[in-house]
Amino acid sequence: MKLIMAIIKPFKLDEVREALTGLGVQGMTVTEVKGYGRQKGHTEIYRGAEYAVNFLPKLKIEIAVKSDMADAVTEAVAAKAKTGQIGDGKIFVSDISHVVRIRTGETDNDAL
Repeated sequence: MKLIMAIIKPFKLDEVREALTGLGVQGMTVTEVKGYGRQKGHTEIYRGAEYAVNFLPKLKIEIAVKSDMADAVTEAVAAKAKTGQIGDGKIFVSDISHVVRIRTGETDNDAL
């Protein structure tokens, strides 16, 4: 089992969700986050004053999948989240050693 965590631009969420639904992904967790990388933030003007925005709004998507689906899910997220501009985000893939569905007590692949 794999946990895929992707940091994407907020306006790309619907495209990513639709692609994942098409692959058979049954659920995901989405969190509003802020951060920066090479993009380093930007400046904005508000009421005539210029100020720096160091942390930009992003979304963190977490998806738990069977190991054989990890590559397809990663490719789908990368394809749908890409704008070609700096700040498109990152995808992290890590192993899951154990999963328990709280309601039924199912474990591991059955719990996904």
